[in-house]
Amino acid sequence: MNPKLARNQIMGGVTFGLGMALLEQLLYDTKTAQLIGEYYLPTHADRPAFDISFVEFPDNLLNPMGARGIGEIGICGVPAAITNAIFHATGKRLRQLPITIEQLMQPFAPSSYQAGGHQ
Repeated sequence: MNPKLARNQIMGGVTFGLGMALLEQLLYDTKTAQLIGEYYLPTHADRPAFDISFVEFPDNLLNPMGARGIGEIGICGVPAAITNAIFHATGKRLRQLPITIEQLMQPFAPSSYQAGGHQ
């Protein structure tokens, strides 16, 4: 395994997950159905610093080399983690990505969430 390549792969996946959750959407002009052209992508400056570590042991049951794929692991939990953090902070469950200020500012019925409990 190339540790630098693997670390960068995870960093890219997490950054992509941030974009999916918070920025990326296609906006159309309602009169012409043309794309407005405002498709935002996250940059290095948009992501927080994070620590990446790996469990380094082969999985010989998976294949003879003992290698595992790393391609999309970084993206998997990011949107869910962000929406759950928003829910825990506000009590508002958002289920449409990207999360926008407009969604957060809409009035909502309080949930049954209570501190220390789950819905």
